[in-house]
Amino acid sequence: MLELNRIRENKEEVIKGLEIKCVTDANELVNSVLIKDDLRKETQTALDETLATANQQAKKIGQLMKEGKKEEAEEAKSLSKALREKSHKMKDLLKSIEEEVNALLYNIPNVPNSKVPAGNTEEDNEIVGTHDVEINLAEDAKPHWDLIKDFDIVDFELGNKITGAGFPIYKKAGARLQRALINFFLDRAERAGYAEIQPPILVNEASGYGTGQLPDKEGQMYHVTEEDLYLVPTAEVPLTNMFRDEILKESELPLKVTAYSPCFRREAGSWGAHVRGLNRLHQFDKVEIVQVQHPDKSYEALEGMKQHIADLLTSLNLPYRILNLCGGDLGFTSAITYDFEVYSAAQKQWLEVSSVSNFETYQANRLKLRYKDENKKSHFLHTLNGSALALPRILAAILENNQAGEFIKIPEILVPYMNGIDKITKG
Repeated sequence: MLELNRIRENKEEVIKGLEIKCVTDANELVNSVLIKDDLRKETQTALDETLATANQQAKKIGQLMKEGKKEEAEEAKSLSKALREKSHKMKDLLKSIEEEVNALLYNIPNVPNSKVPAGNTEEDNEIVGTHDVEINLAEDAKPHWDLIKDFDIVDFELGNKITGAGFPIYKKAGARLQRALINFFLDRAERAGYAEIQPPILVNEASGYGTGQLPDKEGQMYHVTEEDLYLVPTAEVPLTNMFRDEILKESELPLKVTAYSPCFRREAGSWGAHVRGLNRLHQFDKVEIVQVQHPDKSYEALEGMKQHIADLLTSLNLPYRILNLCGGDLGFTSAITYDFEVYSAAQKQWLEVSSVSNFETYQANRLKLRYKDENKKSHFLHTLNGSALALPRILAAILENNQAGEFIKIPEILVPYMNGIDKITKG
């Protein structure tokens, strides 16, 4: 969440940034939290004064008793007791006001970085990079939802029987290709200096608040109500929360971790080609990369993460483009996000396969994730994450862009991960 000092000291700048993010009630949000924080300060001051007076009265009691002034001592004792009782009520009030301040802060999005373009829809996103690949497909080239049936490698009907819509079963070469992609992505992440983690796929409420899925996206997450746990929508949540409530040494930075996990999302949307087949699922696999960075180095790290993801797509011989998301298309917690989209030749559309984001101090403030500088002063760190990569649309693009009638060619980089299999054949 945004730091109160930043809001107070840069009020107009914060409001302007929120308006770029298309927050219609930016002025009201900012003023509401400042007014409530003023009340918090007033209550804290009154509490401090009450406790100070109570202490003064308590100190007088012994002296008055020594001087034989029992009646005055009893009066001081009664006043001290009354002030203590009053202070308990004031502490409860202060706690309630602090909770209200935090609730208001939780509902204020992150302010976009100056590099974020203005705009309200995906049409306003800025293309900042492209990679072309020559793809020669027959006129009767099929979309992946037909190919997976022809080659019997993904079964939606069976997944629907076992669980429900949006939970496919990967079979034979489809399952092996999934495993090959996961291992390839993890190997490349490890080579880039990310430590591999195998995190839980259930997280508690505090973790959801720490990375900003709560209270913004609770409707998109699967909630295990009896234990009050959430299935992870991305490995970003457990990976980043590993560092919650930590104060790091500057010499420990940066921290770089990666994980494979299944991801669970209650994706809601209309039916159509853009959500058919593997284009939108309730459960899917993804490899995530996360960095905890010194604030002075986070944007250099962001460029490195962009290049890492670009290299993965280039290695898979997939055409892609990179978008700098406009304010209106930017996520709640993000200061800047670059989306990667691969081109599906058979569908003739771009498919988002990765987002790489810098949250600056927004998540770190929620997480209470800090470092101490050489003067022993604490500062919030910057957190970053990226999909490296999400599998379903990568798999869809590989199948569609490499189809050749009776077989589907496996990208050369994946052949060793497929035990030497270089194509998928029928039967």
